[in-house]
Amino acid sequence: MWSNISAAPFLLTGFPGLEAAHHWISIPFFAIYISVLLGNGTLLYLIKDDHNLHEPMYYFLAMLAGTDLTVTLTTMPTVMAVLWVNHREIRHGACFLQAYIIHSLSIVESGVLLAMSYDRFVAICTPLHYNSILTNSRVIAIGLGVVLRGFLSLVPPILPLFWFSYCRSHVLSHAFCLHQDVMKLACADITFNRIYPVVLVALTFFLDALIIVFSYVLILKTVMGIASGEERAKALNTCVSHISCVLVFYITVIGLTFIHRFGKNAPHVVHITMSYVYFLFPPFMNPIIYSIKTKQIQRSVLHLLSV
Repeated sequence: MWSNISAAPFLLTGFPGLEAAHHWISIPFFAIYISVLLGNGTLLYLIKDDHNLHEPMYYFLAMLAGTDLTVTLTTMPTVMAVLWVNHREIRHGACFLQAYIIHSLSIVESGVLLAMSYDRFVAICTPLHYNSILTNSRVIAIGLGVVLRGFLSLVPPILPLFWFSYCRSHVLSHAFCLHQDVMKLACADITFNRIYPVVLVALTFFLDALIIVFSYVLILKTVMGIASGEERAKALNTCVSHISCVLVFYITVIGLTFIHRFGKNAPHVVHITMSYVYFLFPPFMNPIIYSIKTKQIQRSVLHLLSV
């Protein structure tokens, strides 16, 4: 059953036709990777170190930063190996594990954004009960639920990859492994692997997005009922960072989906570039958004720099 793991390795792909420029392309990629690591690593350190940030909102932010950090550390080694030294080979087991982590963390990120919208909903719609509803134990339970949903839901489509035979080309279309790429190389019945991800996306990304929109409709309704214009602005301002992160995440998801579904005639490099945007843009932007829009984070950064 597991004999395929020792078969010929898969071959990762950088930017086809631009192999001579891979060293130059690696420069912005490396800069972005370092920025992502520093930005999200700093957020995690600040939330751990500053007792003023020991609140549910920032615990969820720490989960978001941790998710972004992990997905970056998962893709960075193979991407940079391809761009720097043209090391393209990856063993089946390592490839399937990378795909599993990447896809699981995408669902985890969607779940974290949903949890953060719930936090804002409770803070604005039932402020007097905020501390009694979002206790530390409940925040931990929500966090565990989000992580388990992401990692357990990806077991069914990833597990069959181990016993599929791969008698076609072993060349993947990215510098990291994705389920849809590996699945297409299998010489087996992949009907389940085609249908399951569609259902999973509908029950996670799509459903999460609908609940987030609905929660903000209720938040807006509550805010409009506040008599003071200053208080209304203050309440909405606490949501700006989260709304920005939601938009960054879901716009990249929609963009990637649109390119894959309707961009059949687009150059292959466009598809590859969009996948990198999807995996790098949200982790790059999230720390910037929260550093610019959240005063508590700004104060913690200034305090860190002054030490």
